[in-house]
Amino acid sequence: MQQSAFLPREALSQLFQALQGDGYRVVGPTAEQGAIVYRELGSVAELPAGLVDHQAPGRYRLEQQAHGRYFDWVGTAQGLKPWLFTPEQPLMVAREVEGGLRFESVRETVPPTAVIGLRNCDLAALALQDRHFLQGEYPDPHYAARREQLLLIAVNCHRSAATCFCVSTGDGPEVTAGADLVLDELGAGFWVWASSPRGRALLARLPTRPLAGAHKRRSKALRKRARLQQRALPSTDLREPLYKARDNEQLWQSVADRCLTCGNCAAVCPTCFCSRVDEESPLDASQSTQIRRWDTCFNDEHSYLVGHVVRESAVHKYRQWLTHKLAMWHDQYDRSGCTGCGRCITWCPVGIDIVEEVDRLCTEVKAGAPRE
Repeated sequence: MQQSAFLPREALSQLFQALQGDGYRVVGPTAEQGAIVYRELGSVAELPAGLVDHQAPGRYRLEQQAHGRYFDWVGTAQGLKPWLFTPEQPLMVAREVEGGLRFESVRETVPPTAVIGLRNCDLAALALQDRHFLQGEYPDPHYAARREQLLLIAVNCHRSAATCFCVSTGDGPEVTAGADLVLDELGAGFWVWASSPRGRALLARLPTRPLAGAHKRRSKALRKRARLQQRALPSTDLREPLYKARDNEQLWQSVADRCLTCGNCAAVCPTCFCSRVDEESPLDASQSTQIRRWDTCFNDEHSYLVGHVVRESAVHKYRQWLTHKLAMWHDQYDRSGCTGCGRCITWCPVGIDIVEEVDRLCTEVKAGAPRE
């Protein structure tokens, strides 16, 4: 059962205070080095009031506007991924002891964490990461420890960036599931939904008042505006055309000629989960620590196998990334690995557009592209 009410804008600080009083560290959006990012926040004053983001292939710019709304940006530079699947995670320490070695698993104490500002594409990505890290044969204890401590406060998008295509993947822009509280920013305040027992308990402590009809009409109009997007994938299931394109390297050459294989797309993608394990030791070699670090299929080492790099060229690397995300994920996780956030388009240094590339591949496959 949901519960909703109107929270005046000046009362948002009481939401922060309630969370902090319950022992949560509050993570939310703030401006840093010219971008909106998630960081630990001390108060409402650190939210990006009045900041609007403009995104395009290979471009990102913030603009200060006078309206002062806290959530009028569309997407953070990264989603929730770094807070759960951390870029660097110590796994195990081997220590030299008398008579041999002792192996110790690394376990950390994770504080309760409330994240405010998440969009539906972020929540969809979180559900995918949960599927990978928690629901397999070997659940990841480090991810699980962080996930168990999360309280999620999402925000409905009221506009889309030029790089968004979440409508075509079925992952936005409205929040549908996965949050404890949902906010709709309406100028003078917020329409707040509670979608979990924790959310309802939190909402009951806030100085809310009943919703007015004008609030609902305004919210409906803004959410309708957010669904107007410039980009769309041709289908939610692209296995057939991409598997057909996979064996024809000529189809991938035009994108490979532009791809720098830098891996930015994988780093900002909220669902990519590739990693490697490094071993580090001090100079006296008294111990050795195994550390998991983010990796990407754009690195040579990622496909190193028995003395050979299997995917050496940009053709092979980009093809692997795209085909795995949009086709193979259906076989592994029953859906595409893309939630339409558009980060891979915005943060690609040469502006490669995944939607344009998929459209082109599908068109050329349909037209019967010549085999090599």
